[in-house]
Amino acid sequence: MGTVALRPVRDADLDALFAQSRDPDSVRMAAFTVGDPDDRAGFAARLARLRTSADVTIRAVTWNGALVGSIGSFVVDGQTEITYWVDRAMWGRGVASAALSLFLGLVTVRPLRARAASDNAGSLRVLRKAGFEVVGFETSYAPGRRAEVAETILRLDG
Repeated sequence: MGTVALRPVRDADLDALFAQSRDPDSVRMAAFTVGDPDDRAGFAARLARLRTSADVTIRAVTWNGALVGSIGSFVVDGQTEITYWVDRAMWGRGVASAALSLFLGLVTVRPLRARAASDNAGSLRVLRKAGFEVVGFETSYAPGRRAEVAETILRLDG
């Protein structure tokens, strides 16, 4: 396996992150995505907002120095949640697990919440491996699938 690292998101990363966020298989697996993954202007505005928000921590995920995704935390209703996206070409290589481990050292707020489509076995495995425990389920509209999708809610206390 290569070396996974986190660093601040740079302007030069935006094209690659946008391309990753448009991959149809990744969008389907993530399910709870933006309504239109092809909206470049919307993507740029959202990233600009996230990169300057006091309630958001966002990092680029690199593998052997190459940008392969992003990971972040944000606050919703007073609770901190995490999210991550790894380029589909890197799935199954331990990149998400390594990035999450690094990020949990950076963002020390606990409890920390996470959500994943209930059929996204890979993401659920990554979260459970990091110590997240299932605390609930809900069904919500998932733009990435244009359908109602069961979602697993997880929490990390320690």
